[in-house]
Amino acid sequence: MKYMLMVLGSQADYDAMAGRASSGNPAWSQAELKAMFDHMGALNEDLVESGEWVDGQGLTEPSRARLVTAGADGAPVVSDGPYGEAGEVLAGYWIVDVPDFARAAEIAARAHACPVPEGAPNYPVVVRPVDSASDTEM
Repeated sequence: MKYMLMVLGSQADYDAMAGRASSGNPAWSQAELKAMFDHMGALNEDLVESGEWVDGQGLTEPSRARLVTAGADGAPVVSDGPYGEAGEVLAGYWIVDVPDFARAAEIAARAHACPVPEGAPNYPVVVRPVDSASDTEM
């Protein structure tokens, strides 16, 4: 079964990783950033080696996102809207192909164990099955 494991974050988290602290978001040091990237890199390498990796990416900061709707004529209408100011948003993801939810949860727990600075938020990892007509297990 395929699962999407989603890591959450906020614009304030991205700012903190860039060295700009805010209330509840201490600035990250270079060593803390390296520890985070090393942890995630090792997880990615292990998933590739085990054959469970399908895809995974970190996303740019929310302030770089744009909202797209369709105008009456069907043409795209692009705005930066409130997305950058929203609370928690998708910060990155993995698509994994694993035998069952229990294995997806093990991987999510490992992702959640990523080191963060003391006092920084550590959001849960969201695990969702990728919809398939034959997939019914959770």
